[in-house]
Amino acid sequence: MHRPTVKDIESARARITGVARRTPLERSRRLSDGTSRDVWLKLECFQATGSFKLRGAMAKLSLVAERPRQVLTVSAGNHGLGVAYCAEALGLDATIVVPESASRAKVEAIRRFRVNLIERGATYDEAERAARDLERESGACFASPYNDADVIAGQGTVALEMLEDEPGLEAIIVPVGGGGLIAGVAIAAKALNPRVKIYGAEPAASPSMREAFRAGRIVEIQEEETIADGLSGNIEPGSITFPIARELVDDIFLVSEHSIRAALAGMAREDHVMIEGSAAVALAAAVESQIEEEKIGVIITGRNISLDLFKEVVG
Repeated sequence: MHRPTVKDIESARARITGVARRTPLERSRRLSDGTSRDVWLKLECFQATGSFKLRGAMAKLSLVAERPRQVLTVSAGNHGLGVAYCAEALGLDATIVVPESASRAKVEAIRRFRVNLIERGATYDEAERAARDLERESGACFASPYNDADVIAGQGTVALEMLEDEPGLEAIIVPVGGGGLIAGVAIAAKALNPRVKIYGAEPAASPSMREAFRAGRIVEIQEEETIADGLSGNIEPGSITFPIARELVDDIFLVSEHSIRAALAGMAREDHVMIEGSAAVALAAAVESQIEEEKIGVIITGRNISLDLFKEVVG
């Protein structure tokens, strides 16, 4: 699998235009005052399907050849929703594997599309293994949520937009799960401005990339429960995202469940914006991290949270 370049990311942008939205980059007066920094929020929560994952899904599916017309993926929710949306737009048949623990709000959103939805395995890791087995059996085009050069290129378009809108950004904070977003953002941002810092943010309950950094290789972790469900799970062995992140990412911060919940509630109460736990991880890191840069961008990755969980956290 080749490593994507900024030219690949520019090409991906051309393919996703018309399906993925150019989302706002807005200065947060509340967070800027509270952190004594200049904080800008990239509001991917306003993306079609409610998540940045649409970008990578469209970048990948737009390259599917006439034959086969079947695509297959595994997802904790948002990537599956993006694949379902794009498959419908492109006239593809999609099979989406989700773990039994997936957010009910995300699963029900996927069910609104004409896809083959399979719930398999108690955890994301088990669902991913099941999906890889199905790939070998079916021969369908597999669209990994993160371990795919075309998906990574699609996610990198977020950084292109951020640095076009605010060229003076000195750092970008990115939520990290499998690493597709941070890999794409790092490639694009460092190509446009080699001095910009790229920081990852992970829930302390599932520090897969942080532990890989420490070990110098992808390692299996024992994850704990987190409301940042989109970031939970292990990184697939051999994933292209790890070597990219190891080279281009400047640091990774871990945030507690308490901090994630506080950041989510703060956005709801003060900014009147509903976001999901995974998006709140980067916000929490922006508040708690001791980074030196003054002008920072924070990627608010999605809004797909169940109403019951949202009410519990905000209440």
